[in-house]
Amino acid sequence: MATTGMGYGSALTSHFPKSNSLIISLLPSNPIKSNTISIVTPHFLSPRLKIQTKSIITAATIPSTGKLEEVLPPPLDSTSDPPPLFDGTTRLYISYSCPYAQRVWITRNCKGLQDEIKLVPLDLKNRPSWYKDNVYPPNKVPSLEHNNEVRGESLDLIKFIDSHFEGPSLFPSDPMKQDFSGVLFSYFGSFHKAVTSSFKEEGVNAETGAAFDYIEDALFKFNDGPFFLGQFSLVDIAYAPFFERYIPFLLDVKKYDVAADKPKIAAWIQEMDKIEGYKQTQTDLKLLVESYKKRFSTNV
Repeated sequence: MATTGMGYGSALTSHFPKSNSLIISLLPSNPIKSNTISIVTPHFLSPRLKIQTKSIITAATIPSTGKLEEVLPPPLDSTSDPPPLFDGTTRLYISYSCPYAQRVWITRNCKGLQDEIKLVPLDLKNRPSWYKDNVYPPNKVPSLEHNNEVRGESLDLIKFIDSHFEGPSLFPSDPMKQDFSGVLFSYFGSFHKAVTSSFKEEGVNAETGAAFDYIEDALFKFNDGPFFLGQFSLVDIAYAPFFERYIPFLLDVKKYDVAADKPKIAAWIQEMDKIEGYKQTQTDLKLLVESYKKRFSTNV
């Protein structure tokens, strides 16, 4: 069950050796860094590290939707009856533990759509047969039931919800930022593969280190805020659920502090942890780490 107040910025404090940051051929060329006017603040993961953070666009300046934290419904399993399907209600089918579904859940919250889009959590280990038979034949989450249609794929869904529902825009109007968002959306698959390549190995390999270096450089691209596009956007939403899992797992199991020498990543995580629409979707860190230990158990 998701809980609030468990941001991964609260992970255990430690310093570990820097990763070998060789840039490998599968990564696209690094984004161009830009100069920043910065202030120095304490690093929330390691008190001895100082980070640079912009004071222009932060979580505190993001418009609030005014929505209070909602009471989350229990997951539906194989013994549960289906909701009244295709009755005009917009439903978001998720799992509380799935990072792909979390992307869409965050988008819904940040748009202030808690009343307009009903959450339907599923127990993926004991999922109801009616979901595959009557809702979404691929039998995966997330999916969105809207206007008598069901859509899937998390990146498509966050873009669809942002463009088809009321609420604050989560996509920039600046053409340069729009173009760079495409680069970062496309890069995610390579990033995920590179990071998880270390999960069943001893230590952290060069491929994983290079992936985090790429993200650090990407956060230098725009100097009008601590987020990927300067302002908070769908790009941050696309990456945050995975960092929420990578950071504590690598720290606990590999003794690798991702942000120890990456001030831009540290500042980004710090600002993400302040966003209410995201905080409402976070899962207990211990549960995340234990689930990853079971999943990647070869060298744990």
